[in-house]
Order: sequence, then C-alpha cells, then structure tokens
Amino acid sequence: MSRRTGQLHLNAFLKPPGEYLAAWRHPDTEADAGVNIREVLSFARTAERAAFDAVFLADLVGVPFASEDVLSRVSVVSDSFEPTTLLAALAAGTSHIGLIATASTSYNEPYHVARTFASLDHISGGRAGWNVVTSLNDGEAQNFGLAAHLDHATRYDRAEEFHDVVTGLWDSFGDDAFRHDQSSGVYFDPAKLHTLNHEGRHLKVAGPLNIARPPQGHPVVVQAGASEAGKNLASRVADVIFSGIRDLGRAQEFYAEIKERAAAHGRDPDHLKVLPALPVVTAPTESEARDKLARLTELLPPQVALADLSYWLGGFDLSACPLDGPLPELPVSNQSHTAQQQIYEDARRDNLTIRDLVRRVANDDRTITGTPRQIADHIEEWFHGRAADGFNVILPYLPGTLDDFAELVIPELRRRGLFRTHYTGRTLRDHLGLPWPSRRA
Repeated sequence: MSRRTGQLHLNAFLKPPGEYLAAWRHPDTEADAGVNIREVLSFARTAERAAFDAVFLADLVGVPFASEDVLSRVSVVSDSFEPTTLLAALAAGTSHIGLIATASTSYNEPYHVARTFASLDHISGGRAGWNVVTSLNDGEAQNFGLAAHLDHATRYDRAEEFHDVVTGLWDSFGDDAFRHDQSSGVYFDPAKLHTLNHEGRHLKVAGPLNIARPPQGHPVVVQAGASEAGKNLASRVADVIFSGIRDLGRAQEFYAEIKERAAAHGRDPDHLKVLPALPVVTAPTESEARDKLARLTELLPPQVALADLSYWLGGFDLSACPLDGPLPELPVSNQSHTAQQQIYEDARRDNLTIRDLVRRVANDDRTITGTPRQIADHIEEWFHGRAADGFNVILPYLPGTLDDFAELVIPELRRRGLFRTHYTGRTLRDHLGLPWPSRRA
C-alpha cells in the first residue's frame, strides 16, 4: 500500500441523541438532546476540542410515512431543531470548527438558501457549509403542496440549476465592494455589483443578494448523491462528497470515478474531498466495544427496525412478508435509488432474508466496532488505499461514541501522523485545504 502525503479529514455527523433509531433510550443519553441546545453545543465543542474539520447536521422537511406506533418510538424524525437555525447558535458557541447543514433544493427557493448560508458564513467567520440534497420522501412533498415527491430526474435537474443560482447570488458583490465610507456617503461601490437576472427551466431569480459576499467566497458545498445524476452533480460542483459505501473495493472504485469525473469538468480532483461514512463504536478492548454495541441494539423495537428497512426500500410495506423469506421484487423507489439498489445487491449476494436485512439496515453489523488501534487501522487502510480523503464519522449514541472517538481514536491517529493536533486556519476551506473560489464576472 503506497502511503499518501498529507492528513485525513474528519467530519462529525451529529444527529442528537445519536444516529441509531433507539439512541434516545440509551441510559447515557439525554432523551431530548435533539431539542436541547446545551447538549448539542457540548457535542460541537467536544468535536472542536478534537480538531474535527466540521460537524454536520442532516435534515428532513417532513415526517416519513409510518404508523403512529412506529413514529411514537423514535426521536430524530419527530423532534429536532431546524439545522440552519441551530448552526447560528453553534457558531456563537464555537470558534474554529466547520458548520455544515442540509437544505433541500426541492422544497426551498435559492434566494432563501443563498441568503441563509451567506449569513451563517458571516456569523461564523467563514465556517459554513451547505449540504445540497433533493429530499427523500412523499411526506416532505406533501408539506409543500405536492401529492408526491418529484421524480428523480426532475429533482436533479432542478438541483443543478438551483446550485448555480445560489452561487451566482453569493457572487452578487465583489469582495471589497462595501466601503462603508461615512464621509463620502458611499456604502458600496456600484461598479462591483453584479445582478444575476437568471431565467432557467425551473427558476427565475433577479438578484442581487442583499448581503456582502461570504467570507469564504462561497460556503463549502457538500453533496451525497451516488446515483448517476448525483455523481454528475457532485463531481461538477461539490467540495465534499459523502458516501455510504462500506466495502473497500467498491469505495476505491467510487473514489477513482468521482475524481476522474471532477477532472473531466476541468477541476483539480484534490479539490473534491471524498468522505465515506464511518459508523463507529470503540472501547479499550474489543469485547467492551462489542458489549457497548449490543446494549444499544437491544433497545430497538422490532416494528421500528422493520419500518426502517421499508423506508430505505422506498416506503413499501413489508409487514405481510415472511421475515424469514427472501425480499420480494418491489417497484423502483422514487425516494433513494441508490439505497434501494444497495439493499437488493446485499440480499442477492449474501442470500439474506428480510430478518437479516432488518438487522443490517438497523446498523448493528455494519458499524466498525473495536479498539482504537483497530479503528485506526481501518481508517489508515482506506486513506492510504485511496478509498477516502477522510471520513464522515457516524455516532450511534451521544455523547458516548463521540467522547470515545475523541479520547481514544484521535490520539492514535495523531500518533500515526494521520490527523492534525490543532487547527492551522480559521475557515472551513482552510481545514479542508480548499482554494478560494473566484467570483464570476
């Protein structure tokens, strides 16, 4: 394995009280952490002390369709802060860590998104990032006047145009346009104003944006699509791409492909950072780590686990199917093509029953579980094997798995020269080693 120069990037995926659907039931969590600002701020500060590049907040703008019994047993989809509002609070309580939040291109308008993230970038001193998503489910669509979710092709076509409008709005003013010259009465130089006047297939936006160009030029753009359309979008516009691939060989293929696509768009491939998901539970010994995971997974009610599998298969009801039988053929999902395809591939390759798939999707046997050295070995293999530029660290329950990673794994990574000991810049672009984006003429 040829060793790479440089260091890896780490993002902390915060979904209080944890990624696991039953995390709120864990005795070491605060059950209401999703709407407890003191708790969320403490998580962000822990990640900042460990010098993570950023924290990331996912989001849905609607409750997924499920029975009331299922919904009443989970926290994160029913009781969580709107993420950009939360980032403004986290910005005031931290000083260096990057702050990334999700905003949908399907159920927002680009002017709102451009203004929100420009404002967050100013408030945080250049630490904001926008996770570009096209949304996932019909429950979101029905909160915005639609009967069903937009079809996949339309969502991504709109997302392409939406991104270009947002970045165009961020470029409304030159970096030094605002003079604030009280003596002359000139607030900004009109020669350094650009009015967008965009008219496209999906959007019509005049501009300009009513705030100065963001401190980073453009807040960092994140994308997570793994479909053909998603990869096209990410390779053209994203600074960071999140990936859910768990197999090393497939991850290496994806890494090479996305870098090649970026180069084909005329970009420097090193300016697109690939961060696969790393769900992790660690402890001083392997047996302790496995015990921790086992105690967590025992808390998940079976009806919630089955509903979660159904969700990632496109919302199709599996309750009438035998648990110990094979997964039936289902229509192609309009929610997440990639997730559905991956579940089918796993089922066929490993001859899995629905019960087996429920366990996998519930994330009890895909989590990297072991000692700090074992976790660092996995990270090092993927980093030097060119499967990743770093990782989106998934935290099954909070604060426990974040504290363990920060206290046990981070020192091991530093000992190997893989991760920073302290921040050397102030902006998220500094942390990621990304260039300043030039302003459009």
